[in-house]
Amino acid sequence: MRNLILIILIICFGFTSYSQQDKIEQLQNDVNYLASDELKGRETGTEGEKLAASYIIGEFEKIGVEPKGSDGYNQSFDITPKANPHQNEGEFTGEPIKVTNVIGYIDNGAEKTVVIGAHYDHLGLGGEGSLHAGEDEIHNGADDNASGVAIMLQLARDLVKENEPKQNFLFIAFSGEEKGLWGSNYYCKNPTIDLSTVNFMINMDMVGRLDSDKGLAINGVGTSPAWERVLTTTSLNEAKLVTSESGVGPSDHTSFYLKDIPVLHFFTGQHSDYHKPSDDIDLINFEGMARINEYILEIINYLGEEEKIAFTKTKDESEDTPRFTVTLGVMPDYMFQGDGMRIDGVTEGKPASKAGFEAGDVVIKMGDIEVTDMMSYMKALSEFKKGDKTTVIVKRGKKKIKEKVTF
Repeated sequence: MRNLILIILIICFGFTSYSQQDKIEQLQNDVNYLASDELKGRETGTEGEKLAASYIIGEFEKIGVEPKGSDGYNQSFDITPKANPHQNEGEFTGEPIKVTNVIGYIDNGAEKTVVIGAHYDHLGLGGEGSLHAGEDEIHNGADDNASGVAIMLQLARDLVKENEPKQNFLFIAFSGEEKGLWGSNYYCKNPTIDLSTVNFMINMDMVGRLDSDKGLAINGVGTSPAWERVLTTTSLNEAKLVTSESGVGPSDHTSFYLKDIPVLHFFTGQHSDYHKPSDDIDLINFEGMARINEYILEIINYLGEEEKIAFTKTKDESEDTPRFTVTLGVMPDYMFQGDGMRIDGVTEGKPASKAGFEAGDVVIKMGDIEVTDMMSYMKALSEFKKGDKTTVIVKRGKKKIKEKVTF
């Protein structure tokens, strides 16, 4: 009997190990293609983005996810951006851009539906939105947001195998997110299912750099009273989490929140490669992506037995954000939970670089203002204008470093 149990355990362990490795390899395959030079950065409306859309459709077809766009898997529309951002409302003089959401559906005949989304567009060769100072170069966006699309596809692979019709699943790869949430905004105004049946929406945007020390950010936890219970009852309670309540943020979940739908936004943190050509596949943590995939599956299964969860409005935290016109030239570490504002990256030629500040330094004072967190850092910046000089104090390990900067 003992030998039989041992054999069963070996078989089960071997299957689980292979299954997890197989999942990691599939995530790698998805990101490797979506973030390849062949797609030239997937800018909205370009041939590269069309190739990405075709790839997603091909995966939906292989998985067995049915089309749920307005034209097969596609939901396309034209938008003409303002050539001049200072034009009056309604004055559009730029060239029309074709925006295409890619939408698939698992119909389990259930009364409620879970929306699972991620944006598949990026910045192309740079231009507007890029933080790259050099010549045009392909912005592959492996983290932003090939990582989110890869997890969305993996969730479709996992959920298509569900036998019990607890919930339906709508998968949306949004276009135009980098342009201003174009795709999700359009979908919520032109839905292909009845939005009143949507239980909640999960958005993955930049989920490829999980760091156990920094933790996993989950935004939107105030959009339903159910989320607190979910985070404390599931295995997420064993992870280091950085949470925020607001349903409003710079990603596609915002469009659904504004339709009174509970949302969660998964995010593994800002980094110095954000909106730069260096956001590439060799920096992706695929084991971390597989872990996030499992967390989301657990949330979906945990809530599958329940009635439709309640929606609650949250305070728009962006309303309290101080307005500032100068910058230190650093990439803040938005996952940092200590006192001060930790620097994740420094831009060459900017004030922080000239002062000798480095990634890992923690800003604790600017002029007379104590910096205790991100909000106080932005408040401090709002006190200065171009040409002003001040003293900035940072902590580097146990040392305090005091330097003059000119904005």
